Amino acid sequence: MRENRVKWLFRISLLLLAFLTVFIFMKLAPIWLPIWSVIKTIFIPFSISIFITYLLHPIIEKISNRGVPRSLAILLIYFLFFGGIGFGLYKGIPAILAQLKDLAESFPEFSTTYRVWLQEIETGTSQLPAFIHGQLDDLLYSVENYVDYLLSRTIEFFKGFFNSIFIIAIIPFIVFYMLKDHNQMLKALWYITPRRLRKAGQLFFRDVDESLGNYIRGQLIVCLLVGTTASVAFWISGMKYPLLFGIIVGVTNIIPYFGPIIGAIPAAIIAATISMKMLMIVVIVVFGLQFIEGNLLSPIIVGKSLRLHPIVIIAALLLGGEIGGVVGLIIAVPVVAILKVFIVHAKQHFAVIRKEQ
Repeated sequence: MRENRVKWLFRISLLLLAFLTVFIFMKLAPIWLPIWSVIKTIFIPFSISIFITYLLHPIIEKISNRGVPRSLAILLIYFLFFGGIGFGLYKGIPAILAQLKDLAESFPEFSTTYRVWLQEIETGTSQLPAFIHGQLDDLLYSVENYVDYLLSRTIEFFKGFFNSIFIIAIIPFIVFYMLKDHNQMLKALWYITPRRLRKAGQLFFRDVDESLGNYIRGQLIVCLLVGTTASVAFWISGMKYPLLFGIIVGVTNIIPYFGPIIGAIPAAIIAATISMKMLMIVVIVVFGLQFIEGNLLSPIIVGKSLRLHPIVIIAALLLGGEIGGVVGLIIAVPVVAILKVFIVHAKQHFAVIRKEQ
């Protein structure tokens, strides 16, 4: 009984110490933020390069295992991947910027349409309390501000993208050498790792890869297919800004459960100002794609590699959205999957330590 109390006291003390460390760290932000801005210049391209290497390495391994020389496999996948991205950016960025500009110029017209609808609603619901009409006006005003904010952030992103073109340009070179010297880099990593942690570290990364690797690769493929199909479907149906809304549908598709709703909202808002027919087409396209993705694409491409309960996923999404917005929603599930593997391995590690004691 006394040992249990000591254990709980130790755990609570450790938790309080962790919170205190985070609090002090945040208070020292004016000191480390300038340092971080310098480190970020190096950290971001290397992080992106590591992520791309992680995605491409299993494909290269499969090709080289079939008798193709490793160097040839690297060059083939390397040029296909970066060639495809480069061609997509070359053709896509001017079209996206043109559609963004057109949307920004046309938004006052869309706003006027919604205001007319609100006036008709107010006329038809004159017996309702005045605060409801005020809430409707506030809602439209909030939507206007959010769209302006979203457009400005998107334009700022592309400006930052072009301003950082040199940093982005070195990513393919880093990826090439990481793919080429992958095994040597792993050996170096384990060499500098303390000997007593090597086996545990290898098992940890193996389990993370098994849990998360197929999920990430599969989700990216599914999002690409869904986004491309949505863009084509919007274009065929005559919907305005098909590429822009197709990208939104594709990107938000990576968010479980809430993704289809988030992806449908922007397109539905604009479609409603065109006609009810167009609104129905957009809704059918988006949710038709989500039905195909949920019942056909994801089970085949992604599978059930994540092994997280739906309640855990929803809780992670709510927390991620509160902390990091859309970005938090996107990375919430992978972070929880890594934490799950970490907790399992930490329990096993401490169990071994107790037995040794």
